[in-house]
Amino acid sequence: MKNPFNPFFLVAALLLPWVLPGQVITVQGAIDSRDMGLTLIHEHILVDWIGADSTGYHRWDRKEVVARALPYLQELRQYGVGTFLDCTPAYLGRDPRVLKELSEATGIHILTNTGFYGAGTNKFVPGFALDSSPGELAAIWIDEFRQGIDNTGIRPGFIKISVENRDTLPPMHEKLVRAAALTHLETGLAIVSHTGGDAPALAQLKILQEMGVSPDAFVWTHAQNGTFEGYLQAARQGAWISLDHIQAGQPGPADGTGNIPWYVQTLSRFKSQGILDHVLISHDAGWYDVGEPNGGGYRGYTDLFTHLIPRLRENGFRQDDLDLVLKENPGKAYALRIRKN
Repeated sequence: MKNPFNPFFLVAALLLPWVLPGQVITVQGAIDSRDMGLTLIHEHILVDWIGADSTGYHRWDRKEVVARALPYLQELRQYGVGTFLDCTPAYLGRDPRVLKELSEATGIHILTNTGFYGAGTNKFVPGFALDSSPGELAAIWIDEFRQGIDNTGIRPGFIKISVENRDTLPPMHEKLVRAAALTHLETGLAIVSHTGGDAPALAQLKILQEMGVSPDAFVWTHAQNGTFEGYLQAARQGAWISLDHIQAGQPGPADGTGNIPWYVQTLSRFKSQGILDHVLISHDAGWYDVGEPNGGGYRGYTDLFTHLIPRLRENGFRQDDLDLVLKENPGKAYALRIRKN
């Protein structure tokens, strides 16, 4: 694949540095972050696992995807969900047109993203990116923010990258982090990184700070795979801790509670430590699985409401605690704001 980098993009980004402080970019345009309401910060509508060298819009029927996903999003309205972050990145099934159609049909604000996904030994990274510099990658992502994705006019609301869950970041993944830092410094978009354990999370925070980006621009995604000691270290630097695999039923205890007890215990520890204001939660659920009949199995987005929130209330969580995690924290984490170290 030809490298699409054009030096003009980087020059344009430097000459036209506009940011809308306090706003969030949805697939239907900008809104005030205070209007996000109850927010699911990490979910999926569509995923294509075939790899960057074979994926594309030709791989799925948009009408079928919308029809499959729509009932699950409509179900969220009864729980008061106002905003939904679709975390499927480019070359893994990102389709902003599908997201916009679903947003229009449901009234839910939906955010898409820019960036590349490195986990999976770079299977989902386009070939040209392997030889590109951080600045060249950033120029592509900045252009998507300024001009829109694939001639749709739909702009990303956050940066989505992914690194391997290893003690040391591979060179390609370190490059993705540096590109994300450069993109953030030009756009103010939050950096959402599929990470996992403590070591890669803290390694990314170190790189970001070296590049002048404050830790509060960083969302440690899939942090449930880390330790509470790691959470404390990252949160005290200002990073956001994303515990994003809420799931009742299996896998989990025979009583069918899934990982709900772990969430109650962990969120209670955050509350007792006074750092509940650095926590984000979601399901990492969905999705239309490209290549499977009618998209395969689809896990809904309601366990938070039907299982976790009732248990949190039983364990002393008040409405203002829930509003902090589900409304205030997402508004602060994803609002457009250049956050310098």
